[in-house]
Amino acid sequence: MFTLAQARHLMATLRPRVDELIRLRADLAELRVDLADHGASPLGGLAEVKALEARLHAIVDELTEHDIQIKGIAPVLLDFPGERDGRSVLWCWLEGDGDLRWYHRVECGFAGRRPV
Repeated sequence: MFTLAQARHLMATLRPRVDELIRLRADLAELRVDLADHGASPLGGLAEVKALEARLHAIVDELTEHDIQIKGIAPVLLDFPGERDGRSVLWCWLEGDGDLRWYHRVECGFAGRRPV
């Protein structure tokens, strides 16, 4: 369980990894399309696809090792289990957010997001 302060600190600490995940995701998507359409890409070939996939999975593993729930990678959606007013909540970060500014009750999901 994370307090809001702990979740914000961890998010700030891991932000370079999340930014890298976003870059890798974009490179991988572009590389796959180029290879499918033209059989070649300025980003490389099948070996580079495998390397990008491996790096992306390593970052996902690193985030989950910190007990962060990864709800999506396109866009990146991260949840940090916590508690607010005696209820289980998830402190919620969505790609594009500058900071953890949202939460939702566990049972409500993304549709129940509220500002902190």
